[in-house]
Amino acid sequence: MPSKALPTAAILPVKRFDGAKQRLASALSGGFRKALAAAMLADVLAALGRSARVEVVLIVSGEPAVRDLAQERSAQLIDDAREKGQSHAALSGLARAAALGYQRALLIPSDCPLLDPLEIDTLIANAAASGLEIGIVPDRHESGTNALLLDPSGPFQPQFGPDSLAKHKEQASRRGLEWAVKRVPSLELDVDTGEDLGELVRALGRSGARAPRTQGVLRQIERSSPRPPITA
Repeated sequence: MPSKALPTAAILPVKRFDGAKQRLASALSGGFRKALAAAMLADVLAALGRSARVEVVLIVSGEPAVRDLAQERSAQLIDDAREKGQSHAALSGLARAAALGYQRALLIPSDCPLLDPLEIDTLIANAAASGLEIGIVPDRHESGTNALLLDPSGPFQPQFGPDSLAKHKEQASRRGLEWAVKRVPSLELDVDTGEDLGELVRALGRSGARAPRTQGVLRQIERSSPRPPITA
């Protein structure tokens, strides 16, 4: 008989906006990079707010502007003043989720504004039905990891960064955990490079009203330059 999906805590490590998206520096000014990072986070939070399976959202960040976004979306903010990286922030979020009594946590990036809450609900429900202990969601390049679904009090340690997909698969196998790579289309595209940004513009052109805050910032960027750095 399929297991009932456990109430899930979503965890978002969020880097300070001043230091975010440095690889977009050749395409966007610092002000637009900050605005884009904030807009993408807002759209991710809005999508999670429409999820039927996510019960609480935990944001791990040292960015002062995140406080207002957290309050707007009834998310809990965990201070990350020392900002030691995504994996360290993820561990802080997992510790809080475990302390709150959650047996399921979804580590998710703040720069996937195409996020579809129905796909998140399906991921969580299918993992419960199959008895999956670790769900690893790859990026569009099949080398990075854009989400992890796991027990926050379990032994698994997030290893975000280059080649994280292979590292997560190896660790899950080594620890003897039931794991699978689970593709979630709306989580495949995270925005780090100019190429990613161009792909996001094209995807938003096909998706209509999705990610309205991100679309708003992208329109500002287009209007600000006679030769836009991004095109559809």
